[in-house]
Amino acid sequence: MLGVALRVRAARLEVRLDRAPLRHGESLEAALARALDVGALAHVEQLATLFLPDGTLATAYLGLARADDELPGDWRAVDSVVEHAEIVAAAQARLRAKLSYTNIGFALAPATFTISELREVYVAALGHDVSATNLQRVLLRRRVLEPAEGRREPGRTGGRPAALFRFASSRLEVTDEFAALRPPR
Repeated sequence: MLGVALRVRAARLEVRLDRAPLRHGESLEAALARALDVGALAHVEQLATLFLPDGTLATAYLGLARADDELPGDWRAVDSVVEHAEIVAAAQARLRAKLSYTNIGFALAPATFTISELREVYVAALGHDVSATNLQRVLLRRRVLEPAEGRREPGRTGGRPAALFRFASSRLEVTDEFAALRPPR
């Protein structure tokens, strides 16, 4: 069993890989729980079954961690992974696709955020620039986001206090089955 956990920190997508051999009579879920702290992840799903370079068969799971959750482990930038790079790329592709047509952003974003902070999460996960205005418009239209109490104080450059938002649901939901977020041409 191979656990592939993703999170966004400091505007970059990070990955943590954990492997747990399946014990005789053990379920895949039990092996996954030995590899990753499943309860600390905001979302977990089966990703793929594949042969590893050592010839063993592995079932890979994708887990997503919120940006503000402190999860110990060996987190590395996605683009620096060499071992299991193919499965990390598959996890990243799954995440990118689901960001287009679901509310999966809830599993990466902090509990409350400004639109600029959410934009950083989407840019890191998608690997290309995203307009904050368009992101807000699309997610509000789909009723994925809702206003949260309070405002974020301006940074050192000044400006108005920024409005806070949160995801309306922390359960995976299809919000637009025909949507596709594509990189700019």
